[in-house]
Amino acid sequence: MRTEGAALAEIVYLPRSAGTLAPANALAELACAQIEKYAVDPGYRFKLPLKHIGTAFQRRVWDLIAAIPSGETRSYGDLARLLGSAPRAVGQACGTNYFPLVIPCHRVVAAHGLGGFAHTRSGYLLEVKRRLLLHEQHGT
Repeated sequence: MRTEGAALAEIVYLPRSAGTLAPANALAELACAQIEKYAVDPGYRFKLPLKHIGTAFQRRVWDLIAAIPSGETRSYGDLARLLGSAPRAVGQACGTNYFPLVIPCHRVVAAHGLGGFAHTRSGYLLEVKRRLLLHEQHGT
């Protein structure tokens, strides 16, 4: 994760091979502690100061995503209808989400299947999405 001043600027999923680093500051420590709470309780609601970033459209998509309850999903099309937009545009905004977990874009799925994750349709990031959805549905 990356912080800028008093705000969280980005969370990035890394492959397991990347290893771990200690938090670089108090805000990163707080974010790590909240991620650990989420790992125990999939209904945990993050309370972190986020950097004001993204286009107006992306922020509207992210606001809708943030309102999806743990254990539930919405399709790209569902969100697009609420926004008067297209599913592909919603997918692009999801993929550009700087704050996964905090803004739970893993809860947005395709109409018939899992869909992509972080601008990818395969590899470890899609496995992260599967695991997060399972964690929220079954507490595992």
